[in-house]
Amino acid sequence: MRRPVLLSALLLLLAGCSSASPDGGRDDAGHWQPRPGTAWQWQLSGELDTSVDVPVYDIDGFDHTGATVAGLHDDGRKVVCYLSTGAWEDFRPDAGRFPESVLGEGNGWEGERWLDIRETDVLEPLMAERIDMCRDKGFDAVEPDNMDGYKNDTGFPLTADDQLRYNRLIARLAHDRGMAVGLKNDLDQIPELVDDFDFAVNEQCAQYGECADNKPFVDAGKAVFHVEYELPTDRFCAESRELGLSSMLKKYELGVWREAC
Repeated sequence: MRRPVLLSALLLLLAGCSSASPDGGRDDAGHWQPRPGTAWQWQLSGELDTSVDVPVYDIDGFDHTGATVAGLHDDGRKVVCYLSTGAWEDFRPDAGRFPESVLGEGNGWEGERWLDIRETDVLEPLMAERIDMCRDKGFDAVEPDNMDGYKNDTGFPLTADDQLRYNRLIARLAHDRGMAVGLKNDLDQIPELVDDFDFAVNEQCAQYGECADNKPFVDAGKAVFHVEYELPTDRFCAESRELGLSSMLKKYELGVWREAC
């Protein structure tokens, strides 16, 4: 059952989740945990625009330097490192280090193929190096993408248990390096993974009638960074505010443009 709008707003206020509080909370190990309702910008293409007045930026980990991250920190922002951890991308500098045996079907994006996440002996050191890169550049958190391969046609017989093990591995790698980590999509496994992750990132839950599935993160005092691509804001913002999501409308290329709730 959804909370009434006024009650949700009161709970968010008590949680201190205004855009003026980028630090959010911290877990027992000291990892950053952004609060529900924290405003954000997600830009993965084009020249980075650092002028958006929000406390959290989510940007590509390979494409940006430590100086860029430091500049965002100087402006009072937390910075999230976008990485693909469940799919191979042929345009990344380490693409040649992934053996053909772990490369599966295409995931719908040009130059990308699903990974066989069961092969952790191969993938763990590669992902550890990527997360090391995020840490060394000064990022506060990691957004690992393609974390729900078991629900897709990957070319491998992946199970829900395979996905849980792999997602927890990625969370551990980030936490071991002192960074927060977000669960990307993977709605069906939120009840089992909410304790392992510090926030969530969701695409199109409103379009598919799934936004309430993110409730365990909000109930735990953890932000849900949410975007829609095809619905106008008047089709999802009211529900987003009611649920405590950090929602905005973006274009698929994830450039500068945004329309926040």
